[in-house]
Amino acid sequence: MRFLIDECLHESLVGVAHATGFVATHVNHLGLSGQPDRALAERIAKDESTFVTNNRVDFVRLFAKMQMHAGLIILIPNVVPALQRALFAGALRYLSGRDLVNAAVEVSLQGNAIQCV
Repeated sequence: MRFLIDECLHESLVGVAHATGFVATHVNHLGLSGQPDRALAERIAKDESTFVTNNRVDFVRLFAKMQMHAGLIILIPNVVPALQRALFAGALRYLSGRDLVNAAVEVSLQGNAIQCV
């Protein structure tokens, strides 16, 4: 599984993926910052990346129009980088052995626990 991290999330999430053995990059590292969501969605599909974002509304709509995609991970609360890293790490644990093709996972905080749905 290869991840692309959206510009609305901290670049340190790339390191979280790398630490668990996944390939990841950030939108900023590809020179895609500021690109329209539609253009970004096209790149995500072309590269077969699982997209990690905080922008639920736009990307759920865009991914629903795709015939096939490698998955969408949505970190629900807009939180500081340390909590973003914890949420993403929780999502990576949740994904162990799961296939995200044409699926989305919403990751949120429920009290002190991370919930993946």
